[in-house]
Amino acid sequence: MKVRGAIANPHNKFTLLKRVREHIEGIDELGSLDHETQLFEETPQKIISKNNSVDVPFELSINPYQGCEHGCIYCYARNSHEYWGFSPGLDFESKIIVKPNAPELLERAFLQKNYIPKVIALSGNTDCYQPTERKLRITRRLLELFLKYRNPVGIITKNSLIERDVDLLKELAKLRLVRVAISLTTLDEDTRRRMEPRTVAGLKRLETIRKLAKEEIPVNVMVAPIIPWINHHEIPNIISLAAKAGAADANFTVIRLNGALSGIFSDWIVDHFPNRASRVLNAIKEMHDGKLNDSDWGKRMTGTGQVSAMIRQMFNQSKKKHFKGRSIPDYDFTLFRKQGHYTLF
Repeated sequence: MKVRGAIANPHNKFTLLKRVREHIEGIDELGSLDHETQLFEETPQKIISKNNSVDVPFELSINPYQGCEHGCIYCYARNSHEYWGFSPGLDFESKIIVKPNAPELLERAFLQKNYIPKVIALSGNTDCYQPTERKLRITRRLLELFLKYRNPVGIITKNSLIERDVDLLKELAKLRLVRVAISLTTLDEDTRRRMEPRTVAGLKRLETIRKLAKEEIPVNVMVAPIIPWINHHEIPNIISLAAKAGAADANFTVIRLNGALSGIFSDWIVDHFPNRASRVLNAIKEMHDGKLNDSDWGKRMTGTGQVSAMIRQMFNQSKKKHFKGRSIPDYDFTLFRKQGHYTLF
């Protein structure tokens, strides 16, 4: 499956029945192996999710899509697909749940009398600019509402499709209502194609940073996740090139293999990098107290131990060298249009 990240569909822990292949001769009994992208419409009653994790810089988020066609093998969001009755493997990449009524629900929230303006992150779980956004334009409609009601918004993406919405982002930036984080994991194309099969090239993401910065849209580079012996050595180069492109800040996280992701990633690394699979997996364990799966708040994103310390030192030194004196302006919460009311005062 060269066009997908995961190499299989592991069992969903919430289902009683399990489909297994006991005889290779029975392959036709398993149904089609053609995992073309399928869209499923969801009509939720509310669209803003809350979190209280100390590891993320936002309290509220919106995910117009569940599942992600980018197919990043390391994605922590894979586990959430099990709640929809799908597998966190190939299903996560090919069965995409879309929420076409997201803009209407957001506007309803803004119009509530007790709503207090806070930063709302787009892509708290899955990428709001994944391929199907090109046609459905749900994210763009959400941005139109953020601008209309003057509510701060943060965006995390690795897709250059965000360039389509520069017109809206420019207006939001003038009001100090937006920040964009471009996720850049590797500049090695062979690694990217294996690890993030349906994303744009790393150099293209640098170009996106350059275009956003040129329009004075606050943008930072997110070097994430850092995987020892896969991409950790690229940290200095990524940060250097992101700074030259105009990024105003840089952040990082290390890989964490929560839930079913530990098995999915382990199968992938053995299949794609058999000669270094043990070294990679052992290094990940070293960062997480001897486990592949670490969900402890406060350390799951940065890890512990010598490998984590090495990564952190490399990142901090690179950032100090290339980002000295740079900053991103604070959000302005005073412009919010309460219940949609416009005022000159």
